[in-house]
Amino acid sequence: MNMLDIIAKKRYAQALTREEIEWFVSAVAEDRVPDYQTAALLMAIVIQGMTPDETVALTMAMAHSGQILDLSGDIGYAVDKHSSGGVGDKTTLIVLPLVAACGVKVAKMSGRGLGLTGGTLDKLESIPGFNVNLSEAEFRRIAREHGLVLAGQSGDLAPADGKLYALRDVTGTVQSLPLIVGSIMSKKIAAGAKGIVLDVKMGSGAFMKTLDEAQALAQAMVDIGTLAGRDMVATVSDMNQPLGEAVGHALEIRETIETLRGAGPADLRDHCLDIAGHMLWLAGQGGRWTDAAAVRAELEGHLSSGRALAAFREMVRVQGGDVSVVDDPTKLPTAAQVEVISAEKAGYVAGVSAEHVARAAFALGAGRVKKGEPIDFAVGVEVHVKVGEAVQPGQPLLSLHVNDPAKLAEALPLARAAVTFSDTPVEPPPHTYDTIKARAAT
Repeated sequence: MNMLDIIAKKRYAQALTREEIEWFVSAVAEDRVPDYQTAALLMAIVIQGMTPDETVALTMAMAHSGQILDLSGDIGYAVDKHSSGGVGDKTTLIVLPLVAACGVKVAKMSGRGLGLTGGTLDKLESIPGFNVNLSEAEFRRIAREHGLVLAGQSGDLAPADGKLYALRDVTGTVQSLPLIVGSIMSKKIAAGAKGIVLDVKMGSGAFMKTLDEAQALAQAMVDIGTLAGRDMVATVSDMNQPLGEAVGHALEIRETIETLRGAGPADLRDHCLDIAGHMLWLAGQGGRWTDAAAVRAELEGHLSSGRALAAFREMVRVQGGDVSVVDDPTKLPTAAQVEVISAEKAGYVAGVSAEHVARAAFALGAGRVKKGEPIDFAVGVEVHVKVGEAVQPGQPLLSLHVNDPAKLAEALPLARAAVTFSDTPVEPPPHTYDTIKARAAT
């Protein structure tokens, strides 16, 4: 086999065989294919798509391109969650401590920013000293002894995905259902999860722009997960406006801490309670956490009592982070300037474009243009309004946290275009559109 033939075949919309896909994934993992040829095939896949059989073959080849982790000896039935990417989505940072506070051990591997969406690892690294680069032995030990660990993907787990992930981010090949399915599910399968909650985003700030696309992605991942012997839950949630208020790494850590203290934006808090409830439903395996109202009350209790915040603080401590920022978030990186955009007239918020907000934060320095490029932890955007709210002249709409005045000039038009208005009341969008649950295939 050779790469030119595989690229040409997909360019002409022909289905690749399982053997061809396995050869390609193996070649990527072993650095036998140059980036420019890999990028060419990725673009051909974005344009021509993949059949369900191709997507399954891609996912399993990526999962088996390295080690398959078994955590059963460390934490028993391993439950995990993953978001398909969103703007202001710091859900993992809140949900994992919540679940750990219920006595369920959680060991999760997360990724960096992809496209306009922020990465969990990048957010955590805004905490001084926080170490996301753990060896497998450290990862297992922390999970076993402390019950909560959140780190980067090991180079031994789905190594082909790690290389494709970084390349997709800088070649305009992020938005592709088979590539998204393959990336997410290969990592989850390789990382040892037995129960998986998928938070599939839909809207202007997500990879899936329409409900049909998001439902197709959710169903495809559930199908592959069950075929691989995993118990699955997938939700389709709204990402037409940012989740919570903060978009930017240190800003989102501040909002995480605020939410774990029992406060925080209502939409973010409710979403995290929902996702945590699904994780507990899986962890209980039918014997516990089946009463949704009781589960919700238990989780809310851990927010108000401080147990969830204590779990977050312990995670920061054992992974080398500066615990003092949990008690005093003002110690997190802070931008030199805050530019506030206010309403010019009265009206109702008709839209808060998550995409425009993300592009503004990206322009300020919160994202990467080149693979491996550093990001500015301090910059970002705070969104002060939600769709459906009534606003008055002079009311703050957005706050831009800025370190470089030249970048502010690029971000301002994007931010100003993010919020649109109506003279008549507007109905807020639903939070969740669909939920799919399925047990492992037998």
